[in-house]
Amino acid sequence: MTSQSLSLPVKGMTCAACSTRLERVLGKVAGVEQALVSLAAERADIRFDSDKAGPEDLVSAIVKAGFQADLAQQGDEDLDREEAEHAAESAHHLRLLLLSALLTLPLIGQMVLDMAGLHVMIPPLIQLALAAPVQFWIGARFYTGAWASLKGGAGNMDMLVVLGTSAAFGLSAWHVVAGDAHHGNLYFEGASVVITLVLLGKLLEGRAKRSAAGAIRALMRLKPDTARVERDGVVMEVPAALVAVGEVVLIRPGERAPVDGTVVDGLSQMDESLITGESLPVPRGPGDEVVAGSVNGDGLLRVEATRVGAQSTISRIIRMVQGAQSAKAPVQKLVDRISNVFVPVVTVIAALSFMGWWLMAGDMQTAFVAAVSVLVIACPCALGLATPTGIMVGTGLAARHGILIKDAEALELAHKVQVMVFDKTGTLTEGRPAVAAIRAADGNEAELLRLAASAQQGSEHPLARALLAAVQEPVAPLCAFRSLPGRGLEAEVEGRNLLIGSRRLMAERGIAAGALALPAEAEEALGRTLMWVSEGPRMLGFVAVADPIKPSAAGAVARLKALGIETVMLTGDNARAADAVARAAGVDRVLSEVLPEDKEAEIRRIKDSGKVVAMVGDGINDAPALAAAHIGIAMGTGTDVAMQAAGITLVKGDPARLAEAIAISRATTSKIRQNLFWAFAYNVVAIPAAALGLLTPVIAGAAMAMSSVSVVSNSLLLRRWRMT
Repeated sequence: MTSQSLSLPVKGMTCAACSTRLERVLGKVAGVEQALVSLAAERADIRFDSDKAGPEDLVSAIVKAGFQADLAQQGDEDLDREEAEHAAESAHHLRLLLLSALLTLPLIGQMVLDMAGLHVMIPPLIQLALAAPVQFWIGARFYTGAWASLKGGAGNMDMLVVLGTSAAFGLSAWHVVAGDAHHGNLYFEGASVVITLVLLGKLLEGRAKRSAAGAIRALMRLKPDTARVERDGVVMEVPAALVAVGEVVLIRPGERAPVDGTVVDGLSQMDESLITGESLPVPRGPGDEVVAGSVNGDGLLRVEATRVGAQSTISRIIRMVQGAQSAKAPVQKLVDRISNVFVPVVTVIAALSFMGWWLMAGDMQTAFVAAVSVLVIACPCALGLATPTGIMVGTGLAARHGILIKDAEALELAHKVQVMVFDKTGTLTEGRPAVAAIRAADGNEAELLRLAASAQQGSEHPLARALLAAVQEPVAPLCAFRSLPGRGLEAEVEGRNLLIGSRRLMAERGIAAGALALPAEAEEALGRTLMWVSEGPRMLGFVAVADPIKPSAAGAVARLKALGIETVMLTGDNARAADAVARAAGVDRVLSEVLPEDKEAEIRRIKDSGKVVAMVGDGINDAPALAAAHIGIAMGTGTDVAMQAAGITLVKGDPARLAEAIAISRATTSKIRQNLFWAFAYNVVAIPAAALGLLTPVIAGAAMAMSSVSVVSNSLLLRRWRMT
């Protein structure tokens, strides 16, 4: 048996029932071992025996089920095209929604005036002309979805919309054609209002789904398109995907590494925050590892490729994020599961109501009115609005507090969080180096800082920027400058020849630390990076640089611990720096020197223990863990990839907002559950009343509209929320 995995983009899914049905359809294909269909990512991840089935068989099964699939590999051009298609589709649906609202408005106005005692009736033919485009043109997507669902032998939200609106529209149209149309037997407004409001919910849902793919697009754009490869003694530029293992790649200053590999020749620094979370560029020389997507510093490197294409670090991160994003929103899953049962139950009740009145009372008109009343009253407008309106108001409230909440799953689970996992760099710390301590051999720390900063004027290194930001006095003119890639620099300032760099550089030049050795060890024990400064053979001193902890970090951790939430820190940084930050912030447990795979594995280990876990991070390297956690929380000051992979984003990157995010999530989830309860309770009470003939379709339509108003009004009450 040859097991193979395939990920296919799928279009045409409208609700969780569609993804469940497609999983069932794919599961019946010979050779398929597992099929996981994500509605949010609009993607099917399939594992199958390639000896029994091929990719074409899987695509064929998806198409036969009423959906669309594409075997094409997604590169940057495909992603750009898909993004443009989604934007055009969203704009089209928005235009249809506005047109639907425009056509429905006169019908609603007539109903409102009638309820106010002003009996103004739009001519029946005009009502028919207003409602028909809404029903059959604008509402065509519901008919398409209902038909696909019917073919698959399962009901969905589209089926409920079609049943109720078609019944109301059909009965009204019949009265118009029969010539006995009057206020009491025309229900065009009910059908049009349902389609307009449910279309609004679908539009909001569609936008939320498309945002799930943003992390993947951002990640894929990090991979360089081309690479400079040495072949037969000649350097040539080729597509990065065509680089073979063992070939030597040239990486110029400022370029991203196109492959994972080992340095053959050259000295430089690499910004590897992508993978390790390390805030400072790390020296790279012969024998050192380089990862795809990391940014080269100021030296030219020759790198032998060890992992290329799908095996590169970036590609593996992409696959991890795709896999973690396959989770479905629990609230919406519940709604669609109930809808599967609800559709046949409502249909049977309507049929029984019709048969009962016809057989017992012998009144065809009453029987038909009762059946239509059941279908209209059961139309899931409130059900369809319960989640979107709660999310809309809740996310608006959160946004005013600097918190962006992206999806229903984050809303539902955030208040249940038991473990909060933090990245270090950029999350608990500022994410940029700053001068933490200065030690001069002669005791003149201000002069040492001035000289070091003056020498760094010719460097773009982050440590240089930290020195220049810290110096208080005017810097001296720089007379000469020479970079020593991976080690430091040489410079002439005010006639003095200065050497600035690592302890290794000083050792190479035979310059001893002397009395500064013990203070230096104490600073290094705190996880700080030291820049030694010498003049000729004489050691002048050192400057200690660190990534400072955010002012609000300790308070944020304390508030979370007061809520009974365990705090953990995962970082790719070294153990000394990690322990120092953990102590300062008050974090319960710390794991250092971990890669993205290790972060994701730790998140999954916590999840497997039965605890609800949230991951807080800001870097690309955090994306797999953010997506794997029950709730991913990104810092708005971090990368777009982290924000796309997370369900919640703290706009200003302030960890103090974490407690507020949990509180708002609790309040919003409570509103959504209240909405769902009242939507279902309304149907439980109203359907029997309609079946017993206690309601006419117009009253049923008004009651249905009022149920929607009550759901929206309940959601709007969330605006009164205040942090206690």
